Amino acid sequence: MITLYYAPGAASLVVHWLLIELQTPHELRKLDLDAREHKSPEYLKLNPAGLVPTMIIDGKPVCEAAALVLQLADRHPSAGLAPALGSVERAQYYQWTFFMANTLQPAYRAWFYPTEPAGEASIVAAKEQARERIEAAWEHVARHLAAGGPYLLGERLSAADFMLTMLMRWSRNMPRPTNDWPALHTHAQRMKARPSFTELYTREGLTEIGRAHV
Repeated sequence: MITLYYAPGAASLVVHWLLIELQTPHELRKLDLDAREHKSPEYLKLNPAGLVPTMIIDGKPVCEAAALVLQLADRHPSAGLAPALGSVERAQYYQWTFFMANTLQPAYRAWFYPTEPAGEASIVAAKEQARERIEAAWEHVARHLAAGGPYLLGERLSAADFMLTMLMRWSRNMPRPTNDWPALHTHAQRMKARPSFTELYTREGLTEIGRAHV
């Protein structure tokens, strides 16, 4: 049995979504981030960074959303959410997954928690820099989808598209949400039409309103 430690709408969302999409038996452990349950001694034993998600796989804790996305796709090859090992498509799949993990996620964290990179005195500058990085990244993804979509790998749906949708959702209350880019909006609407997304929203009690926990 897989156990997922999660918080509604946080980076655990994509992992929870894939568990539903893949019909993987699992149990959920909800963490209240406002109450700082992710910083409790018990949780820090599982995830020393004190972040979500953490997934217990075969009795061992594994962290980092992107790593868990890749792992789940590999554990369910019949779902076809990861290209063949060694293929060019597999390299592109890795490329987009790591682009999201290394470019978009850190920029979002700087936007939502601007005191971390710059301190209290530089919140405005930190947020502006983060916004520029986020919007430049979305411009890059939008051009790619417009030229060769509908998915990140062209006609093929992959686990990376689920992660992309989560990150687009995080932009909803920003000065320029991803809906401003037609290619991104189309992608998001296609992904959100999946029954697993509806189930995810029901389970996590989500709406399009509210702040994000990155």
